[in-house]
Amino acid sequence: MADTTEINVFPNGPLRITGNFVIKDGQGKEFDLAGRTTIALCRCGHSANKPFCDGSHARNGFQSVVEARALPPPAPKP
Repeated sequence: MADTTEINVFPNGPLRITGNFVIKDGQGKEFDLAGRTTIALCRCGHSANKPFCDGSHARNGFQSVVEARALPPPAPKP
């Protein structure tokens, strides 16, 4: 497995994460990913298996096309 974690934003679909990663809930507890090195996260908000994608974006007509761009520099910390 590569040292790099890659996140792909699929047009009208989920975020696909590939590589070495950990996903935690709001309390900091890790999800048991059963050894998976690729996972899809919901972007549409309709998944019955949040935060994971279950294909609901296709059934609900979710549309969002994102193109890579440069972000502005982060705001200075006080």
